[in-house]
Amino acid sequence: MKHIGQHAIVIGASMGGLLAARALSDFYAVVTVLERDTFPQSDIPRKGVPQGRHAHGLLARGRSVIESLFPGWTDEVVASGGARGDIAGDVNWIGHGVTIKSAPSNLVGLLASRPVLEGHVRRRLMALPNVRVIENCSVQELIADDSRTTIRGVRARIGSGAEHSITADLVVDASGRGSSSPAWLESFGFAKPEEERIEIGIGYTTRLYRRRPTDLNGKLAVVVAGSGPNWRNGAVLYQTEDCWIVSVGGFFGDYAPDDDQLFAAYAGSLPTSEIYDIVAHAEPLSDFVRYRYPANLRRRYERLAKFPRGYLVFGDALSSFNPVYGQGMTVAAQEAVLLRECLDTGAADLARRFFARAAAVIDTPWDIAVGNDLRHPKVEGPRPAKVRFINWYIGKLHLAARHDAKLAAAFLEVANLEAPPTRLLQPAVVMRVIRGNLGRRGSGTEAAPAGAQARVDITRADRSDRISRRSSSRRAASSLPDSR
Repeated sequence: MKHIGQHAIVIGASMGGLLAARALSDFYAVVTVLERDTFPQSDIPRKGVPQGRHAHGLLARGRSVIESLFPGWTDEVVASGGARGDIAGDVNWIGHGVTIKSAPSNLVGLLASRPVLEGHVRRRLMALPNVRVIENCSVQELIADDSRTTIRGVRARIGSGAEHSITADLVVDASGRGSSSPAWLESFGFAKPEEERIEIGIGYTTRLYRRRPTDLNGKLAVVVAGSGPNWRNGAVLYQTEDCWIVSVGGFFGDYAPDDDQLFAAYAGSLPTSEIYDIVAHAEPLSDFVRYRYPANLRRRYERLAKFPRGYLVFGDALSSFNPVYGQGMTVAAQEAVLLRECLDTGAADLARRFFARAAAVIDTPWDIAVGNDLRHPKVEGPRPAKVRFINWYIGKLHLAARHDAKLAAAFLEVANLEAPPTRLLQPAVVMRVIRGNLGRRGSGTEAAPAGAQARVDITRADRSDRISRRSSSRRAASSLPDSR
């Protein structure tokens, strides 16, 4: 790797900032990471990462990329209690209301809590001789040169002390979706980036439960993607040998209650009884915690005609997705590799080159997340023919993949960002989808679990009772004298 400069600064030490710093460490004599939070002594949730208390799993692509940046990292996470798993063979995936066929594959994911995943990356990064991290450090503003076209550093406050000026050859904003970059750029006379925002009002509730090896018939996880009629989603994921994490939730205020019985009933409304069985029968190991996520958000820095030298925006500050798809850490890892490749060809025109390549990487997870969210009738956004067709086609693919392991693996390769979406439109895949749907026509739908069938019966009985009450009310009303 070539030496580009003396000092680089990264704003933010969440997963995106840590991975950006790893890429920079090969090209700058010193890399300084500025984090407004204080790191805990052990791998437990911290204030600066509120989503760290909820279910996390690392997609196959994310695991392999982080492993390439920190060789041996996967083994370290597993040694500390995490689990390496076959994403197709060790996980039950439910989408469009059906469970796709589980079978061994080459997709290797990693299951552990978010604090554990991030903690191991942070320790590996801080072990590098040219990287330092300053905690409890709040960046106040950027420092520009006299022409206001080149960023020269930041002004920051450590703790409650006075502000300090920290100069650098490059500043990278990895501060997350609440990034101040649009406002900072505007203060120097640059245009704000265009924003694409798709409101989804996602909220979920999470709790830890005692894990037994016999749970889920030995599977490591169950993941339910929201579909009609209630659009609720959920996941139960391996955390440690004796701990599950369960997160369930929905759109636009349809959130799981933080009450034992009501939480179980909510889990029971999902199109599988597996999550309900854990919630209803396993020993709780924590209180309930809640998380709200208002919108998919993408900032189009690649479309700006002008951008200051010596500055980049990275990770969630560029784009953030509905967290139920688990894409954030993987996209940040891919961006770190892109950053390293861009730096390998020099610092000239770095922002334009990086933003253009990052946009191409973001396109696929953005289309997956937003396209699927637009299936929900209350989500507002453009639905061109392409989006409507893809959503229809993926529904048909799921129906065929109930009995076709190759189709299930093809879908999961795309969902894990190991293959482009066009993989699912290859002729051989399309033919399997057609055969799978034609072959099952007339054979009936997949049998519902016993618990689910009971819930259907209860719902039908409740609906019949409501209809009966409305009919009685109408009859009573018709017997009253007309007061008009």
